[in-house]
Amino acid sequence: MARRKKQKKQDETLIDIVEVSEQAQGFVERNQKTIIGVAAAFLLLVGGYFGYKTFIQAPKQKEAINQMSQAQIQFERDSFSAALEAPGAGFPGFLDIIDQYGGTASGNTAKYYAGLCYFNLGRYDDAIEYLNSYSAKDELTKVMKLGVLGDSYSELNDLEKALSFYKKATNTGSNDFLVPYYLQKYAFLSDHLGDRPEALKAYQRIKKDFPRSSEGLEADKYLALFGN
Repeated sequence: MARRKKQKKQDETLIDIVEVSEQAQGFVERNQKTIIGVAAAFLLLVGGYFGYKTFIQAPKQKEAINQMSQAQIQFERDSFSAALEAPGAGFPGFLDIIDQYGGTASGNTAKYYAGLCYFNLGRYDDAIEYLNSYSAKDELTKVMKLGVLGDSYSELNDLEKALSFYKKATNTGSNDFLVPYYLQKYAFLSDHLGDRPEALKAYQRIKKDFPRSSEGLEADKYLALFGN
């Protein structure tokens, strides 16, 4: 009796497996076109992505680098208006680079340059707009972006917001030139806003972490004012 029950159970299990297999096969047959279509679409998407990166974006990036060279030259000459719109010799300015090559690394870099140009021209709202749209890829420009955003808000007399960006700049990386520079700005502004303990901590960090920087050499002078 026990053997018959066991055999019956095995037969039922086998039937279940066969039914599931037949159902699965039936589903594939009924939806074969859909499955093939989805698979083909996926392959097309993947292939299209790599094709775009290789045959469209890469050549555009190379072209953008060449096109941006004259604007960079004008930027280095402090000719910020020319760098933005008319660098000369038939080359586009940073604003045109952004429009024409926005999806490339150079288009992204042009946003950074445009933000710095507008800051130097005293157009702080525009500086904020372009710097916020720039996606920083390295420590140096991350610190610089945050610091200049702080400077821009400071010029617009939004001191609390300026302070928050200075703080972000000082906590981004450990660049020996920029971080102590913005730490000192953070200390000055903290003291100006009445937060002397926060200013003191900033000066102490400058002295401890960046003793050889110009701000580090001045730190003792400011710490003396706090009685330290």
